[in-house]
Amino acid sequence: MTRLLKLIGFVAWCVAAVPVAHAHDSVNVYFDLSSKPLTLLANRVKTQAAAQGATLAIGNPDRLASSGGVVVLQKDRAYPGLAATAPETGTEMLGPESFALKWHSDSNRLYVIGADSIGAQYGLREVMDHWLVNGTIRTIAEKTTRPFLEYRILKFNLPWSPYRKNEATDMHLGVCRDLAFWERFLDMMVDNRFNVLSLWNNHPFPFMVRSESFPKATPFDDEELADWKQFWTALFGMARERGIQTFIVNWNIVVSPEFADAYGVSEYNDRSPTVAAYTRESVRQVIDEYPDLTGIGVTLADWMGNFPDAMSPQERENWIAQTVLQGMKDASRPVKFLHRSVLAGDPMAMRNLLDSAGLEEPALVEIKFNWSHGHSTPQLAITHDFHSGELDSRFWDPAPESYRIQWMVRNEDFFILRWGHAGFIREHILQNKLDAVNGYFIGSEGYIPALDYASLPTPDRTWNYAFEKQWLFYTLWGRLLYDPQLADTAFEEQLALRYGKQLAGQLFDLYQLASQLPLRLASFYRSTWDYTLYSEGFIAAEPANPDVPFDRSSPFISVTELMDHEVLDTNLIAIKPYVTGALKGTPPMGKTTPLQFAAQSEADSRAALALVAAIRERIPRHHGSLVSELDDMATWAYLGLYFADKIRAAVALEYFRQTGDQDRHNEAIQALRRCVDHWDGVIRYTHDRYQPVPHVANEYYGDEFKTFSWEQMRPQVMRDIQLATDLNPSND
Repeated sequence: MTRLLKLIGFVAWCVAAVPVAHAHDSVNVYFDLSSKPLTLLANRVKTQAAAQGATLAIGNPDRLASSGGVVVLQKDRAYPGLAATAPETGTEMLGPESFALKWHSDSNRLYVIGADSIGAQYGLREVMDHWLVNGTIRTIAEKTTRPFLEYRILKFNLPWSPYRKNEATDMHLGVCRDLAFWERFLDMMVDNRFNVLSLWNNHPFPFMVRSESFPKATPFDDEELADWKQFWTALFGMARERGIQTFIVNWNIVVSPEFADAYGVSEYNDRSPTVAAYTRESVRQVIDEYPDLTGIGVTLADWMGNFPDAMSPQERENWIAQTVLQGMKDASRPVKFLHRSVLAGDPMAMRNLLDSAGLEEPALVEIKFNWSHGHSTPQLAITHDFHSGELDSRFWDPAPESYRIQWMVRNEDFFILRWGHAGFIREHILQNKLDAVNGYFIGSEGYIPALDYASLPTPDRTWNYAFEKQWLFYTLWGRLLYDPQLADTAFEEQLALRYGKQLAGQLFDLYQLASQLPLRLASFYRSTWDYTLYSEGFIAAEPANPDVPFDRSSPFISVTELMDHEVLDTNLIAIKPYVTGALKGTPPMGKTTPLQFAAQSEADSRAALALVAAIRERIPRHHGSLVSELDDMATWAYLGLYFADKIRAAVALEYFRQTGDQDRHNEAIQALRRCVDHWDGVIRYTHDRYQPVPHVANEYYGDEFKTFSWEQMRPQVMRDIQLATDLNPSND
């Protein structure tokens, strides 16, 4: 906190669009040049170093210089002739994807010893980052690092046959067919130690194979389908070359419109033998025709009798067994299996299926953590295994033998602004590592991180794709899933790679302060499925609880809705019960009150704005992406001030509603007027950088809500004043 409170003096220093760190020493890196993962990584680093005026030379380990350099070895490969020069590593117990850094004092040489090609990649990337920031490898400390979680998975929703079809998905069609995009995305995954890419859409098979028995299922002619097959083959191959597993995940029961028309079935929820046979055959063909595909995933929900003809949990599992699992058994090679828990309804039926499936490896079972809004509280409050959101410990107790669990942490809450809170992620991982848990999914349903469709083409825009703009989100999640004990200095180093060591510490602290807002809102405003909260827009387009008053005239969270809403985090207390208890003289014990929560939000937001100002003073001639990052953090800070005063207004209004105290009424209106000022601060930092964008959650509202921008929401901010003015005391 000392650094947060100390404004460092003026430094005339210019930040360019390229990294400003300087690697001084030239470095020789030796590895088996037949290793594709290491070659790909080393060539990327070589280009990055050249941009900084540094030299990286690459060679085979059998041609070492007399001293110095970095030697990359793998425990699963033999290196004849190196025994005399390699250090005593003590790395015999390295597990998969682990690595060690060891110095050989006689030769002044650093050894990166990976358990396999994946661990070797991670170790080399760490060494190279240190070199690029510090200008030397000589200050690198020895270490041994092992993955904390086996599966570190990115969820990526595809724009073809999408789960939610709208303009917000259609605009990504071109980018997501471009292998250049996927090359950059996969390289990002390697850098951040994600090891699984999961690709999600309603019904992938017609885009991948022509069914032997049902050839009219695909809408493509032979030439078009060949083009698709070339795309998938290349994508899965690029992932394999980098040590990244690939899964396709579908929803059930779904077929293509072309299949439905040609074979006389329904597109959704058709349990006929025809659809079952087609699904089984498609699974087999996909596995056989794409040898680099790692696994198949299934979803039980939505079109397995939920709307309206119900299937029992056992009927759903039986259908999966007869179609997907049988198709896997019919295939010429084994693949991994992902079984989502969404609306499973009965973990025992799922357990029975997986226990009898005869899989070579434990299945993956994905469970949504706090439903669709995992960026809230690290406390597990609700899941999506049942419509009610209730928790059912039978998924993990007793410990399963045929599967392991991966938490799904969804992001439906910030699509535009950058975000990165290391403390939240670290606490989340450490607090929720049950014995049965061996991984996490990270990703969105209503957002695809491909085309950056929100950012205007300003001089500050130095990135090509949305995921590149949101780089710290992926850096924090990926690296902390690999090692949750990783120190914050590692992330300061990543900031230094972009903006120099002089600013890295302050920038990291700024992110921690500003990134609190969406976590606080989602913890305070209980939400469930996708549309029930969009934190960066203060939007709740659908009710999370049908028994709570909900205003359908606007998707914006009004002050009166905030008054009546429940909290998600049980360490908090909602506004209505707080005021009721205070009036009765029974204050909550051991819970953070709404007013305390508001004070925390204001304090962090003001500290963030002070830090933005301090950094700007140090870089008066800045340009490039740094200014955009600072503006995003300032935007979060003003949203945090808005949230603080909106809570205060809601508390005062609740007092007025219960007591008729006019002073409380006036207090609420004054707080809401301050809210307008804060919202204008949000607009000031976003108006010239972001354009109105389509937002999937608002599709059922009028034309004024078809696109989202903070400026478009200003009338709703003003409307709160009128709602408060018109509110009458309760007669209860």
